[in-house]
Parts: sequence; C-alpha cells; structure tokens
Amino acid sequence: MIDVTIENFESEVIADSANIPVLVDFWAPWCGPCKALGPILEKLETAYGGAFKLVKINSDDEQQIAQAFGIRSIPTVILLKDGQPVDGFMGALPEGKVREFLDKHVVAKVAEEDAPAEEAPASDDPADVLERLQHDVAADPSNDDTRFAYVKALLNADRIDDAKRAFEPAAPKAGVVRRVDALKRWLDAIDLAAGGTARVEDLDARIAANKRDFDARFARAQLLMAKRQWVPAMDELLEILMRDKAWNDDQARKTYIAILEIIEAPRPKVADGQIPPDDPTVATYRRRLSSVVLS
Repeated sequence: MIDVTIENFESEVIADSANIPVLVDFWAPWCGPCKALGPILEKLETAYGGAFKLVKINSDDEQQIAQAFGIRSIPTVILLKDGQPVDGFMGALPEGKVREFLDKHVVAKVAEEDAPAEEAPASDDPADVLERLQHDVAADPSNDDTRFAYVKALLNADRIDDAKRAFEPAAPKAGVVRRVDALKRWLDAIDLAAGGTARVEDLDARIAANKRDFDARFARAQLLMAKRQWVPAMDELLEILMRDKAWNDDQARKTYIAILEIIEAPRPKVADGQIPPDDPTVATYRRRLSSVVLS
C-alpha cells in the first residue's frame, strides 16, 4: 500500500497501471467507513499476491486529484488499467463483495497448494465479533438489525460512549422500530444509573412503604437493566403491570418488551421444516406478560 500525492501520482498510478492494475482508495482520516474498508483492501492486496497494486489518496489533502476523478463521497475505490479508470465502487463493502469486484479484473497470484481448502470459521472472540459488526454497520448503515447487534455488543462490553455514538444514526427510529426502541430504553437506564439520582436502597424503602409507588418500581427496574439483571428487572415491571396495566402511557409493558428484545438470542439455522426452540427464559416471560395483560 502506497500513499499517493499530486507529486507522485503520475509515476505511482498512471505509469504503473500500464504494467499492473492499480486500485486507488480515496479516503480521509475523519471517515469511519474508510477505516473499516482500508484494512480489508490491505489484506486483499497481500492475499492476491501482487495481482494488483493498492494506493491510498487522502481526498482532503489531494483535492485536485479527487476533483479530477469526480469523487463525491468516500470511501470511493477506483481500478485503473493502462492509465484509465475501468471500474469502481463507493462505500465500505464487506470483504466478500470486494473480492467479487476484484475477481472481475484480476487473477490472484497464489499457488494452489498455498490456498486454504476452505474458509476458516468466524471467530467467536468478542473483540473479533465487534470488529465484524463494525465492518457490517459501515457497509450497510441503514440495516437496523446489524446496528442493533453492534450496539448491543458494545453495551455488553461496557463501551458505553462507543455504543451511544453507534446508536445515534438510528435514534430517530426509536418510536417506530422495536429493536431501536429497546436500545434507547437500555441506554436511558444506563444514564439513570450513572446519574446517581436513584439509589436502590431509597427505592426499596419507598416500595416497602407503598407497593403502588410505580415511579419507584420503574426506576428500580431501570437500575436492574443498567446492570444487565434482566430477569429481576422484568419481575419488577410485572409488579407494576399486575396493579396497573396502562401505567404512565404503558411504560412498564413497553420496557418489559424491550428487555425481551434485548435478551432473545438469534435463532440458529435448522433443517427445512423444523422450528427452532424458543429461548426458555424469553418464552416463560412472554407467557407471564400475556397472562397479566390479558387477565
């Protein structure tokens, strides 16, 4: 990978593209998707064994080059042969899609015996999972399911500030998309706990004095949410629902549903025609909610 400026553009890009395809990555230091795509391009340059040359151009510093190529958004990647652009793409594509793009134009120079028999399974290490999810969100920012998984993983890793930044683009959807609403309620609970205005001891005393102090019960449920104590939090919300199903514009029920959304694991792939089993905790607490709401 080579950093190209106006001074070396002619030699590193135009001249070299007569001998080898040159892949030009237009990026900028402030661009989040660029940071996701860059390592993928560098990895593939190595994996393809010199079948193409990768260069990077900082579009902020080299505006003359960016304008010459008509760059309107970044990351933008352009492939040149014989001094001419032949193809390109915009956005942080996942590795598989970048490979598809490259395979249309270049042939990897990797000895057959060196090629792996099959792709290694994805790592379950939390750091690797977070990195994959970050790439996926950068590649498809509008995918609410992927963003939900990414923000949830960040919160489970106690990376609260990162989770808040990752959540921001989806925040306007909180009123209409259930998973986004679930994340907002979890973040609100974390903010309440961090603010220190509600203490479990004080809330317990209020509830002992008045079992219908729903504000205290709801705040207690939020503190439990902040600690990821999901079952006790749902139990507290059930105490509200059993006494007042519609309390405070249905906040207890909505928060209860949000917790179920957070704790329900993705269903595994199964053979055609089979129905995967429900998570036992989720199934139990869905029944309890139905029992209370419909009674």
